[in-house]
Amino acid sequence: MTLLSDLCLANRQICRSYLRSRRLQSHQIRQFSRSQPTFSPPVAGASEAEVEAARKYCTNLLSKYDRPSYTLSTFIPRNAQTLYLALRALNVSLSLIPDTTSSYTIGLMRLQFWRDAVTKTLAGSPPKEPVAILLASAISELLERTQGRSRISKGWLTRLINAREQTLTNDPYPNIAALESYAENTYSTLMYLTLSAIPMASVTADHVASHVGKAAGIAAVLRGLPLVAFPGPQSQHANAAGANMLGGGTKQGAVMLPLDIMAQTGVKEEEVFRQGAEAPGLRDAVFTVATRASDHLITVQQMLSNLRAGQDVGHDFEHEGEEGHQYDASRGQENETPLDEVNRAFGVFMPAVSTRLWLDRLEGFDFDIFKPELLGSEWKLPWKAYMAFTRKTL
Repeated sequence: MTLLSDLCLANRQICRSYLRSRRLQSHQIRQFSRSQPTFSPPVAGASEAEVEAARKYCTNLLSKYDRPSYTLSTFIPRNAQTLYLALRALNVSLSLIPDTTSSYTIGLMRLQFWRDAVTKTLAGSPPKEPVAILLASAISELLERTQGRSRISKGWLTRLINAREQTLTNDPYPNIAALESYAENTYSTLMYLTLSAIPMASVTADHVASHVGKAAGIAAVLRGLPLVAFPGPQSQHANAAGANMLGGGTKQGAVMLPLDIMAQTGVKEEEVFRQGAEAPGLRDAVFTVATRASDHLITVQQMLSNLRAGQDVGHDFEHEGEEGHQYDASRGQENETPLDEVNRAFGVFMPAVSTRLWLDRLEGFDFDIFKPELLGSEWKLPWKAYMAFTRKTL
């Protein structure tokens, strides 16, 4: 069975569960609303039962397709957990588009559906789609909790969707900077949005999130390299923990490494197709790209060390002043230091732990990106994440 078949079957099973709960609402809604407490305010056109069904749907998506995010959800600040779940489910839904559409044009139509869905969701009238319903519920709760002072950036949500357009055709990254930009527009942006739900408007927290997100995004591209290069039967990894988020079901294989790195290390795409892990220069190229991801995690560690020493983080935030990165000191908590802000939002930065574990495994296999073990789940993650969260260290 191909990955496409697996994905379609899984999506049908999840959707059937969601639709069954919708059909039962006319009989159960009165009893449900009386017997079950709800922590989400009503969404226009959505009942409490629909919101809970949407929550279950999104949880199932993460459990099946993005296990690290599912595992790390427990560390997210409680106020932000619903939005985190909706955002990560949206990310999975976007990542599955290349695998579940038959043509580039249909893929573009699906992306446009999500752009329209975001517009309607922010207006309080989400489409009857579970991810949109849960996202609308989280946004409504945030507005109610903060009396409208904190909002979710439409620009960030749109950026997340637009960045996925590249995965429809697997266009190569011209250089390592373009790969970092992709990671910033996807994984870092997911973290900015999650911080908004705490709410947290902090240049320091955003700065940490930027580096962690870039490391996670670069690692995700590396992890998905075998699935994108060989998109046939080898792509049967339904829970590749982010690897299937790179468009691995496309019919034409591609080597998703930055072209400048491939040129420097002498990697040729046709040789990767013929020789796989033994292609000349491939391990050197993977090492170079993985080192850039690791550099971002090392930078975060140094930033935290500087903050604990009572210093500033050591360098400027390159995105300060851009859309969504304007800061009003009066909106922070009184007497809260930058270190206090980071510690309060620490759960949002936990993808650094799963990324570091994967990079260490990659190094352990001498940067052989085709090792099947690199697609498996990391059993150490729950314990490592707990220790990192408790000690507030990454």
